[in-house]
Amino acid sequence: MKYFILLSALLLASCYQPERNCTNFKTGTFEFETLIGTEITKTTFVRTDSTEIDYFRGKVDTSSVRWLNNCEFIVKHLSPKNMAEKKAIHMKILTTEGDQYLFEYNIVGEDRKEKGTARKITD
Repeated sequence: MKYFILLSALLLASCYQPERNCTNFKTGTFEFETLIGTEITKTTFVRTDSTEIDYFRGKVDTSSVRWLNNCEFIVKHLSPKNMAEKKAIHMKILTTEGDQYLFEYNIVGEDRKEKGTARKITD
């Protein structure tokens, strides 16, 4: 009987799929907070189907957005100022919940991945 309960619990847990309603997060205005050194900094960005405008520390950057599927896209600076900004970034929405989504990102061609959470503040 113990094994039956354990097996049932494992089967139920393996059926759980996190919410992933990516289409709600394709466009809109978003906020993202991250720790840089010892300081928490906030970025606000406005995304359309094809562009993203980032507002960070009083500076504005515009990037192109190319959607690979409903949950993954490539972001590339339109006017890069250095070699690092010339590299495209692969973004992948992992889960969604309410007005937030958990994402993973990395420079295209590199293995190191980072995660973050963005919050949608307007459509």
